[in-house]
Amino acid sequence: MRALTRLLRSAALVALTALPAAAQERLDVVATTGMIADTARAIGGNLVDLRALMGPGVDPHAFRQTRTDIVALAQADLVLWNGLFLEAQMEDFLLDLAETGHVVAVAESLPQERLLAHEDYEGRFDPHVWMDPTLWADVTLTIRDALIEAQPAGAEVFTANAETFLAQLEQIETYSRDVLSSVPESARVLLSAHDAFGYFGAAYGFEVIGIQGLSTASEAGLKRVAELVDLLVAREIGAVFVETSVSDRNIRALIEGAAAQGHEVIIGGELYSDAMGEEGTYEGTYIGMIDSNVTTIARALGGTAPELGLTGSLTQ
Repeated sequence: MRALTRLLRSAALVALTALPAAAQERLDVVATTGMIADTARAIGGNLVDLRALMGPGVDPHAFRQTRTDIVALAQADLVLWNGLFLEAQMEDFLLDLAETGHVVAVAESLPQERLLAHEDYEGRFDPHVWMDPTLWADVTLTIRDALIEAQPAGAEVFTANAETFLAQLEQIETYSRDVLSSVPESARVLLSAHDAFGYFGAAYGFEVIGIQGLSTASEAGLKRVAELVDLLVAREIGAVFVETSVSDRNIRALIEGAAAQGHEVIIGGELYSDAMGEEGTYEGTYIGMIDSNVTTIARALGGTAPELGLTGSLTQ
């Protein structure tokens, strides 16, 4: 595999240097996740050609690069990835690629004191930093700086676009804090398929419970499911959440288990955890993803939020 990677990279670099100058004016950027891609697109504007490797419903913990992906990554002027072991199956390749190209792990720019550790993730930090818009604001600055370094001539445009995007982040953060504070304190329990909402919980005062661990590669055994059924019943939790990029098998098992004990639990809605919504939709943007999650959670757990979210643009 490493031999194939080196061959493809060499061929790609030769092809790139052979392009005429005019063809190199727009920055060719490849991002791993949709969240990174959307942010880079907002900052880069018409100065970048941007491709996201992982689309709607794709689980980044399990994603493996294809031969086509390898060529695209090798040819790119800039590669942006999350890091913190989110792209677990790609990490060795991306670290190898970083030795010869402009490759930035954007979440790893955050200081460790702002990252969350996890008992099931020894020696590593929770990678799901996009769940807190204040953290994502710092990631936005890292993406801006990476674009400037890759194309200094675009610095003025990248800086202005980043300021616009940061203002949008501040707006969605204010909305999130307002609507989530309307959820009764006793109801601030977010139970979903895997442990992707730790930063959300820390930011907004919610207890977060994932059936699986931080990575979807972990398995939820019968004992774990039984324990969570007992928790749902004992604490009278009435709503749980499915995720667009994770199977709902375990969530359905919880609902059935609670029903067997005479306690009704409903699906409070579908959340975007490791991937955004469909391309071309509001939920297919970072702002729309957060708006959808926050609005869905608040309304399902007894809070007050407009049905169509902050901007009136939600489609589900």
